Amino acid sequence: MPSFAPDEPGEIFLMDLNEQNPKAQALKISDGFDKSSFNPHGVSAFINKDHTVYLYVVNHPHMASTVEIFKFEEQQHTLVHLKTIKHELLQSVNDIVVLGPEMFYATRDHYFTNHFLSLLEMFLDLHWTYVLFYSPQEVKIVAPGFSSANGITISQDHRYVYVADVMDKNIHVMKRDDNWNLTQQKVIQLDTFVDNLTVDPATGDILAGCHPNAMKLLIYNPLDPPGSLVLRIHNVLSKKPSVSTVYANNGSVLQGSTVASVYKGKLLVGTIFHKLLYCEI
Repeated sequence: MPSFAPDEPGEIFLMDLNEQNPKAQALKISDGFDKSSFNPHGVSAFINKDHTVYLYVVNHPHMASTVEIFKFEEQQHTLVHLKTIKHELLQSVNDIVVLGPEMFYATRDHYFTNHFLSLLEMFLDLHWTYVLFYSPQEVKIVAPGFSSANGITISQDHRYVYVADVMDKNIHVMKRDDNWNLTQQKVIQLDTFVDNLTVDPATGDILAGCHPNAMKLLIYNPLDPPGSLVLRIHNVLSKKPSVSTVYANNGSVLQGSTVASVYKGKLLVGTIFHKLLYCEI
């Protein structure tokens, strides 16, 4: 998989979709945090009762896995680093969804952290990855048995959790129990590699960033680049959810879509290594 800026540390960008012509702006990160090894992956926001915004970021410094907690200072466009969370179960972490102060679900996308063994794991389709629950009082696996647990998000009422299994090409709909365990309700099978998930705040539908051809990601050819695909899953909790295409491109405009989000008729599509697409729908 290519990197178009291999020597540059990761950054977090802000884009205000309430603006007429929104632009992505890099946020400053406070001193005292090792920005040189910052390698962000999954991101989730938490807003407390006094409207303070906290950002939880999956980080891979030196190929490890941590969760970094930042406070967003809106006026200064700054992220103030508050805490680094480490745990033996927080290995090969992909995505995160925050439930409350220092409480979250996180996905593990590979059981093995060794590169060769992780490739063997995919080849053998071991289904050893999982969703874990983290809090200061308890850390536990709450949903095992995924081929590669990837994107995770939660319904607006926080009763259901949606997990993408990228290798099995499906989305697991899971009910959150009172003890934070997850009970599977259904599996929505899709004919594409499903990466990250978001929820449309207006409808409750799931938006999924997908990879129509995963081999083009692993074996990159700029003359035949990986395409992009965004799907909308309607009526997720009904007996017969339906699926529609929001965006599709063969790679001529956007390569390797991973996530999509909508807000008041505006669409953002992110990628692994390419660009950010913004359009009105």
